[in-house]
Amino acid sequence: MSQSQTNQPVFSIEKVYVKDLSLEIPNAPQSFLERDAPTVDVQLHHNSTGVEEGVYQTVLTVTVTAKVNDKTLFLVEAAQAGIFVIRNVPAQELEAVLGIACPNILFPYAREVVSDTVTRAGFPPVVLSPVNFEAIYQAQRDPQPAAEPAVQIITPTSSH
Repeated sequence: MSQSQTNQPVFSIEKVYVKDLSLEIPNAPQSFLERDAPTVDVQLHHNSTGVEEGVYQTVLTVTVTAKVNDKTLFLVEAAQAGIFVIRNVPAQELEAVLGIACPNILFPYAREVVSDTVTRAGFPPVVLSPVNFEAIYQAQRDPQPAAEPAVQIITPTSSH
């Protein structure tokens, strides 16, 4: 291997997995009799840690809470994780790779886990809209107070 090949940036996905998953339906079975449309709140956060030299774990946590009035119908929290090999990337670019590229890779998996869990719980699926992790990353780096990026969700209406 030549010197130029060994210094090439490396980015690869070693593993994508569900690190943690929880579902709560605190007001069952009454929650299944609810006729009003719920309000659904979605919270996202992610963090990355070094596992070993050039190997990082990123965890994207999605928390979805559905309520009617003040009663919680369900709460789902899914921590979707990935192990990534990232080598020969300058330190200033590494932060962007961990804050943008890794969550972008994990989000479709987290989206599927949330939708599947909500459906298996007996509720209409919650489909999370795409998220612009680059905009979130830039907003976090911007010293100006920025509005929190909105996360839109699509919940199909159905009769119970």
